[in-house]
Amino acid sequence: QVQLVESGGGLVQAGGSLRLSCAASGSILSINVMGWYRQAPGKQRELVAGISSGVRNYANSVKGRFTISRDNAKNTVYLQMDSLKPEDTAVYYCNADLVVGDYSGSSYRNAYWGQGTQVTVSS
Repeated sequence: QVQLVESGGGLVQAGGSLRLSCAASGSILSINVMGWYRQAPGKQRELVAGISSGVRNYANSVKGRFTISRDNAKNTVYLQMDSLKPEDTAVYYCNADLVVGDYSGSSYRNAYWGQGTQVTVSS
């Protein structure tokens, strides 16, 4: 079984910072892409940032304020969020595109989601 466990959400004032972490565990053979999505009330889930083989991409709304990084040894992805704005308020979800192994020795590629962590930015 593969699990993505997120941490680091919370309540912060506008202009403040938070750091989200997402650790992947299980029968992971390789990681293709890890990223962060968010979903605000009444809105669709949107990509915030992704990282693959050192290449990073960001939503226009967070460029220059958020930084995604990855620790391959720990199968962990981070999202450093600075200069937070009230419009950043949402549930943030970790996503990982992984190649995993099973008990039979086979491997397959699949996408996994974390449980979500609430980020609330007050004005």
